[in-house]
Amino acid sequence: MAASATSLEWLTARPIAHRGLHDGNRSVPENSLSAFRLAVEAGYAIECDIQRSADGVSVVFHDHDLLRLTGEDTPLRSRTAAELAGLRLAGSQDGVPTLRELLDLVAGRVPLVVEVKGTDAQTDAGFLAQLDALLAVYEGPIALMSFDHWILDQSADLKSGTPLGLTAEGTRADALERHRDAFSRNCSFVSYNVHHLPNSFVDWVRGNRGAPVISWTVRTPDDVARSASHADQMTFEGFRPPAS
Repeated sequence: MAASATSLEWLTARPIAHRGLHDGNRSVPENSLSAFRLAVEAGYAIECDIQRSADGVSVVFHDHDLLRLTGEDTPLRSRTAAELAGLRLAGSQDGVPTLRELLDLVAGRVPLVVEVKGTDAQTDAGFLAQLDALLAVYEGPIALMSFDHWILDQSADLKSGTPLGLTAEGTRADALERHRDAFSRNCSFVSYNVHHLPNSFVDWVRGNRGAPVISWTVRTPDDVARSASHADQMTFEGFRPPAS
């Protein structure tokens, strides 16, 4: 079953490929099965994004609208999972995959860090409970994370023990205080904007709470150095670091 929140060494053991090992959407699209397959073959952990389709299926896609990657000027939530699968990502042969397809592909071979992207508290009611049914039978290390505090408030629905993390950014004192409050909602790790490191919140998470921090999105040598100094692992894009 899914790795528990009490053993998170796997989360920081290897670099995390941002939306899979894509090539900037030239021939291998982000958040595609092709990008995830390449990440597995290279031995990287995988970060991805999920949302709910019109028929309530968890699909792997970052933007709330389809225009940038499919040319369709419409919200993702207006399409069913089958309709999304029929679209082509960045002119490739890949369609929008479901979370179940991603889990079947990875099959526990590398860690997964899944960002849950919500809409609002009412629309997203029961989102984590729905995910938990999938995660409870998944054999491999996997964690969920979210910017959305109403998603974090559903932590009691994760009966599988799947770790839940806070995705965050910012350096202002009021933002850092909000992050402390959000982290206290049963979070066990943080994913933070590398350009906003260091800061007192991240120092508090790593020091006072003894929890791991991963960074996003690392693209340059300066980003690599900053992440290495102030986080425990990087979520990278646009280059290939050593896999461990």
